[in-house]
Amino acid sequence: MTTLQTRRYHITTFGCQMNKADSERMAGILEDMGFEWSEDPNSADLILYNTCTIRDNAEQKVYSYLGRQAKRKHSQPNLTLVVAGCVAQQEGEVLLRRVPELDLVMGPQHANRLKDLLEEVFDGGQVVATEPVHIMEDITKPRRDSAVTAWVNVIYGCNERCTYCVVPNVRGVEQSRTPEAIRAEMEEIGRQGYPEVTLLGQNIDAYGRDLPGVTPEGRHKHTFTDLLYHVHDVEGIERIRFATSHPRYFTERLIKACAELPKVCEHFHIPFQSGDNEVLKQMRRGYTHEKYRRIINKIKEYMPDASISADAIVGFPGETEEQFENTLKLVADIGFDQLNTAAYSPRPGTPAAFWDNQLSDEVKSDRLQRLNHLVAQKAAERSGRYMGRIEEVLVEDQNPKDKTQVMGRTRGNRLTFFAGDIKELKGKLIKVKITEVRAFSLTGEPI
Repeated sequence: MTTLQTRRYHITTFGCQMNKADSERMAGILEDMGFEWSEDPNSADLILYNTCTIRDNAEQKVYSYLGRQAKRKHSQPNLTLVVAGCVAQQEGEVLLRRVPELDLVMGPQHANRLKDLLEEVFDGGQVVATEPVHIMEDITKPRRDSAVTAWVNVIYGCNERCTYCVVPNVRGVEQSRTPEAIRAEMEEIGRQGYPEVTLLGQNIDAYGRDLPGVTPEGRHKHTFTDLLYHVHDVEGIERIRFATSHPRYFTERLIKACAELPKVCEHFHIPFQSGDNEVLKQMRRGYTHEKYRRIINKIKEYMPDASISADAIVGFPGETEEQFENTLKLVADIGFDQLNTAAYSPRPGTPAAFWDNQLSDEVKSDRLQRLNHLVAQKAAERSGRYMGRIEEVLVEDQNPKDKTQVMGRTRGNRLTFFAGDIKELKGKLIKVKITEVRAFSLTGEPI
């Protein structure tokens, strides 16, 4: 086998927090194998693209990056090229036909097997690993990109079948980790000095449905609510966040737990995707806008100051102007702190991609622009409540635009800037009086 001690690697990550967490785990595996991190991909001996297929532009960007490195491999044959993540799972061997210079194509479920797969590559193989597998517990320590906040996967995969989404095809069925394994990882994170943990899952509130056991009340023995109670007292961890929630599974019991547990931050990311019931039905989302509103109202009942963020899609096949206006009405009524918006993009292998009622790019662009204008307006209104308040901010890094400032996030996930020395303040919880408010960020003075 090739000697690895002096080899360097570079990982480029596209897409969601789940991909970022997977990249950290794969970086940890590579470093255990003797690789060293390289900031510059062009000086790396192994390049790994951890890919996303939710949006077409992210997928095309991967092929652009790959093209440049494939040319480089012609003059540097020892360069190892790896494509991981959702594009790899979706395309499989097609990727090898498009980019024959590739050494390894591996789906998200194989992230923990990176060492074994690379050993096959170094023995002369060209490997495609996209078959469904049971995800084993990973004993490798991730190379975490942040020294302040750490990701922890609690459930992999997705059992939903939304008509626009490729995630079930590329990330597999739901597989929940045991509460004991999750707590053990969090305890290690606490010992390493990370003050904040973000629990991750494609539909995190569906956690535990695949684990055995039923309570006397008839519910699953292991739920996400139970998990929060199980891990809340881990020593060293000051804040707990989680994402992403699905309205189908979001319960009052979960809301009550978040209100009771002081380490759980008052920030909820719950995508609604559309404010129109017929569109939601066509999307196969499994809830109505009325149910979504009830969830938000219940959160505000328990935690009046909680921050709410979400995802929304405009221009879904067949969406009428009236249906789009129902989305605008939902956004106006709820007043989100942040909303991730996107124009519908047909994805390979999804039912909606084959429907004959696709909307024009002009219509989708117009609706996206109108929605984004409203989102900024409502976010600015929501930010107004912070003016003059004292907020607890976890310092994450230096402000890249002003070296005299540091930046961090409030418990409600609002990015906040204030004067300070990052060497002294990084990872600390600081009381900050807010003196400026903007739609998506704040400025203040440390108390």
